[in-house]
Amino acid sequence: AMAILVTGGAGYIGSVATELLLTAGERVVVLDNLSRGHRAAVEPGAEFIAGDTRDRAVLQSLFRRHEIDTIMHFAAFALVGESVEHPALYFENNVNGTHTLLNAAVEAGVKRVIFSSTCATYGFPDRVPLTEDLPTRPINPYGLSKRMVEEILEWYAKAYDFRYVALRYFNACGATEAHGEDHEPETHLIPNIFRAVTGEGGPLKVFGDDYATPDGTCIRDYVHVTDLIDAHIRSVRYLREGGMSDYFNRGTETGNSVLEVIRAVERVTGGAVPYAFAARRPGDADRLVASSAKARDVLGWQPLKRDIEVVVNDAWRWHQAHPAGYGG
Repeated sequence: AMAILVTGGAGYIGSVATELLLTAGERVVVLDNLSRGHRAAVEPGAEFIAGDTRDRAVLQSLFRRHEIDTIMHFAAFALVGESVEHPALYFENNVNGTHTLLNAAVEAGVKRVIFSSTCATYGFPDRVPLTEDLPTRPINPYGLSKRMVEEILEWYAKAYDFRYVALRYFNACGATEAHGEDHEPETHLIPNIFRAVTGEGGPLKVFGDDYATPDGTCIRDYVHVTDLIDAHIRSVRYLREGGMSDYFNRGTETGNSVLEVIRAVERVTGGAVPYAFAARRPGDADRLVASSAKARDVLGWQPLKRDIEVVVNDAWRWHQAHPAGYGG
């Protein structure tokens, strides 16, 4: 029977994708090199292969042994700051890794790819909310690595008879009962607020208090990971039904400032969040909020968990059940 290949299935978003694909009745093969993922995050119902997207021999044997219907490609490094310090890592893993994966897929006759892209492909947007037709001007190696892959996909799809959907994520967050965020280092806002509220991390650093927003802190679009994966599953269906290659934003059209997220955590946990303002980070825009009109129209996608308190509540439940992450 046909299976879906989930690369990076031991990571945060890939593990939720694996869980929800299995729930939807799909067979799943997970490929992950475990450099940043957790073996314990891989659903037991999936077949797990420890391997790297840059390893041609591993890919060829995987495609020989399994009939892969569609690839969901999550495997990538995703830290903006790290990409500025170590661009080589990002071009090697994100671009070269995807290129090697696509070459093996084309050779094996795989016809469908769902690619995890990012709103970082837009850079500083000309207008908010962001629509998919805005120019792409990435301002860091991470965003550029994802944009380079999008361009490779465009040319490969024309030449090699496969179709793709690139999903440009805004801020993924939240959790399921089984899967949540366990990164080292943790750079995402909500888990870091939890560390502050439980006294694990010292006060939270809030980068910048003088942005052009109502409370002076950055506004971002927080999309619940289950809504994100619902869009992936709809994208698979869209391609299976003959849909054309395309780009879709993965956001909620709802923006929350850093201080609003802190307040939501205080309401959910009943604790006070100690925080201190720090200097702005280079490259942070005032507001990044997605238009999701295109995903609604074409994929029939509706984010169900748009309320930041619902997101925080789900994430907090997972954090309390796994205080030491997957190691606990």
